[in-house]
Amino acid sequence: MLNTTAFTLTGQTIVAEFGTVRGIVVRSRSVIGNIGASIQTLFGGDITLYTELCERARQDAFERMWSHAAQLGANAIIGVRYDATEIAAGVTEVLCYGTAVKVVASHPPPLT
Repeated sequence: MLNTTAFTLTGQTIVAEFGTVRGIVVRSRSVIGNIGASIQTLFGGDITLYTELCERARQDAFERMWSHAAQLGANAIIGVRYDATEIAAGVTEVLCYGTAVKVVASHPPPLT
C-alpha cells in the first residue's frame, strides 16, 4: 500500500475515496522503564528507552490505520498525520490518521 503526508500521489490517480481511517494506541511507561530512563537522563542525550517506546507506539498506530484502510478496500492513504495526547500521568494516546483512497497508475499523455 502507498502512503503520503501529501494529498496527492505522483503517478497515481485517485478513483475512490473511503474517508478518514485511524489507528489508536494507548501506552504507559513501566516502572522498570522509568527507572532505566531516569538513569539515562543522568548522562544526558537520547533517552533510548523512551525513544523505543515512542517508535513502537507510532508503528503500532500506523499498522492499525492500515488495517482499517484495508477493511474498506483502500490501496493507499493520503494526508497521513500523527497526534499524541497524554491522557493520564504516564499514559499516552498515539493516533495515526489519514484519508483512505483507491488509486490506479496514471497513464502518461501520448507523445505527439
